[in-house]
Amino acid sequence: MTKQGTSGIWRTTLEGYRAFYPNPLPPEIEFDSALITKLSKADQVLGRLGGEARRLPNPHILIRPFIRREAVYSSRIEGTQATLGELLAAEAGANVDRSPDDLQEVGNYVAALEHSLQRLTEIPISLRLVKEIHKVLMNKSRGEHAFPGEFRKTQNWIGTPGCTLKEASYIPPPPDVLGEQLGDWERFIHESELPLLVTCALMHYQFEAIHPFIDGNGRVGRLLITLLLCERNALPGPFLYLSAFFDATRRDYYDRLRAITEHGDWIGWLDYFLNGVIRQCEDSLGRAERMNELIEEWKTQIAGVTPKAAFALVELLAGNPYITPRSAEENLGVVFNTASKAINVLKDAGILDQVGDSKRDRLFVATKLLDILEEPPRLTG
Repeated sequence: MTKQGTSGIWRTTLEGYRAFYPNPLPPEIEFDSALITKLSKADQVLGRLGGEARRLPNPHILIRPFIRREAVYSSRIEGTQATLGELLAAEAGANVDRSPDDLQEVGNYVAALEHSLQRLTEIPISLRLVKEIHKVLMNKSRGEHAFPGEFRKTQNWIGTPGCTLKEASYIPPPPDVLGEQLGDWERFIHESELPLLVTCALMHYQFEAIHPFIDGNGRVGRLLITLLLCERNALPGPFLYLSAFFDATRRDYYDRLRAITEHGDWIGWLDYFLNGVIRQCEDSLGRAERMNELIEEWKTQIAGVTPKAAFALVELLAGNPYITPRSAEENLGVVFNTASKAINVLKDAGILDQVGDSKRDRLFVATKLLDILEEPPRLTG
């Protein structure tokens, strides 16, 4: 038994369950005036973010915490509880009261995104790269059972925890058609003549509909949006992340994806997706500008002080607001005493605050910077 829809076909398998077979992209989309206006605004704000990012005095440093924000929000959608502050503190060498599994999963997302950005200099977005991303994402985590780096060879499904295949709310195509489905998906990315943001939106939906891995599909699918924008030079680096928007509007996110599958509502998904681009571009732009202003203000504040390492330490804080004497020593390439003195200079200037009152293994944080990074995304206006 089959049921044809505008986005795909539902087929009842010999085993008795209904699986969804997405149609090849692109679908027929009627670009009405409202959608064209929304796309134009999204393109405009994306271009502004790209232009401003290229003018930032230290974009390579600011990319680091932005990648970590994306990792935290994308992992949160999957149930991971680690916060951005906890991740940054752990990376600075602090002991964090959080499940090691949660920190591992978020850290894996960071590693997967950094790996894929490096690989884009060598190969395009492709099934090969997707498998590499998944392998890094699932490394030494609760997802190791999901055959890291391998497309599934068994049927998977989506539903409430513990539900059976017949109780699932969504069943993606069976493994015997994955090769064809993924080949069409890859071909669309390479050949699409649609506007870039529309291509991103369609690519993401189709990947989630195919669900090619046992686990980790959502995180890989969201990461691919950032990668495609970087590959096509829309941004000089990963400054736009939609996971924060998807997380804050989680019900709408799933409802919009489901509406494509069940009703072929591509317009509703594109409107939602483009709205997320607009909001997150504005959010990223404002966040980066405020961080840079703060860093420049601090540089002016401590100009001429000794040791000179204090000046270099200020820039280091843009990459991670948390610092320890040991991590400062390592990252600045100075001796321990010099690193400690530099930290004390910033502490006396009110730039750094000590976390806790430990005399050993002291941890410091640039609270104003951390506040900017942890500020909830702005979704209205």
